[in-house]
Amino acid sequence: MTSAKTTRNRGAAVTGLGVIAPNGVGTDAFWKATREGITFLDRISREGSEHFPVRIGGQVRGFDPGSMIEERFLVQTDRFTHFAMASADLALDDAKLPVDDMSPFAVGVVTAAGSGGGEFGQRELQQLYSKGPRYVGPYQSIAWFYAASTGQVSIRGGFKGPCGVVANDEAGGLDALAHARRSIRRGADAVVAGASEASLAPYSIVCMLGWDELSQARDAGRAYLPFTEDACGFAPGEGGAMLVVEEE
Repeated sequence: MTSAKTTRNRGAAVTGLGVIAPNGVGTDAFWKATREGITFLDRISREGSEHFPVRIGGQVRGFDPGSMIEERFLVQTDRFTHFAMASADLALDDAKLPVDDMSPFAVGVVTAAGSGGGEFGQRELQQLYSKGPRYVGPYQSIAWFYAASTGQVSIRGGFKGPCGVVANDEAGGLDALAHARRSIRRGADAVVAGASEASLAPYSIVCMLGWDELSQARDAGRAYLPFTEDACGFAPGEGGAMLVVEEE
């Protein structure tokens, strides 16, 4: 048992980073686009979203979840969890974390999400209302839930250490990182931490339309202009970023 005095002195360091975002799949592509100031806001092209007042968003393109995630996990998870699992893999590879040599109880997982699995939930609800309850899949009970990413990342990686979920809107990702640091201080050796969202499904967009702050600009170049006189709200988006936080 680690003493209280020892845990107070345990520092934390970020050793790995993985990102799946509209402006890049992988840290190299993401950082290149960030340095060059390239915007990837564009007209939302997801099926069923063409006629909403919100037309512009940050959509992840060029990401094939099947190339990174096993089929048995894909069928029971929503797109926002695909982002979390794929970016967690990238972060673990970046950190070169020797998980095979570590106790599974020494590695934890904490993720943040605000909207949960809207695409998966919409599909199953459509089955329910059009065909009946027999046509609703068993994974509906977990795939839409905002905690799904923490559960699936921990199951897939075999991580049995301190796990948690943060539901705190835009601040959730930063809070997940703080939560990871606290777990390290309390005795964990490593924590996979981050956030993911997939809020461009029609069901999710309808849920967001009640926010007055949501940009309804039709021009991608004018949809999100924070800290200017022309600011007109925020643009919705999707993606995920995960970090490996280790005891320093």
